[in-house]
Formats: sequence, C-alpha cells, structure tokens
Amino acid sequence: SSGINAEYGACGVFGTIGLIMINSVSNSQLRGDAYMPGALGTSGTRIWMVIGFLCSFGALIGACFILFGEYVYKDKHPKYPGTGFFMQNLLIFMASIIFKFGRIEDSY
Repeated sequence: SSGINAEYGACGVFGTIGLIMINSVSNSQLRGDAYMPGALGTSGTRIWMVIGFLCSFGALIGACFILFGEYVYKDKHPKYPGTGFFMQNLLIFMASIIFKFGRIEDSY
C-alpha cells in the first residue's frame, strides 16, 4: 500500500475543469463587447466565470486539506504524495490565471 487514495485525484480533475471554464470565454464577452453575447449575455458569462473560479479554488483548498490533513498532521511517510497533489493544483490554478489575464486579445 502506497498510502495514496484514488479519490485524491479528484482535486486535479476539478482544477482542470475550472481552468477550461475560466479560459473558454473571451475577455470581450466578459466585458460585454462581443458581437454575439450568447443566450444569457454578459451575466451568463460572469456566472460561468464565477463557477470556474469556484472549481479552481475548491480544488486548491481540497489539495491543502489533503496535504496538511492527511500527510502532515497524521505524520504519514512518505510526504511527497501530499506535496505533489498540492503542487499540481497550485500550478493548474496559476496557469488558469496566467492564461486568462496574461493574454492580449486584438480586435480585428
């Protein structure tokens, strides 16, 4: 037994879903400048973004719980699986923020 539960991978899945949700809308849709705003318009886009951020933050908080609650507090050895789960979700969260707010969209 390696001490890794299969359920711990759900945090990475939810972090990835959050990344896709956050980056699937353009900044012009978020601002309301889009030509075709969609069924719910700017409000739907903002709700979609909030749900995406909730998935990402939830995954990061879950990874913190896995690291500290299961590996640090219970003094499990080795500790690298907990650190790996946390780093995976932290890097997914950072990538979603960089992809969303680091890009420049030129309007042609």
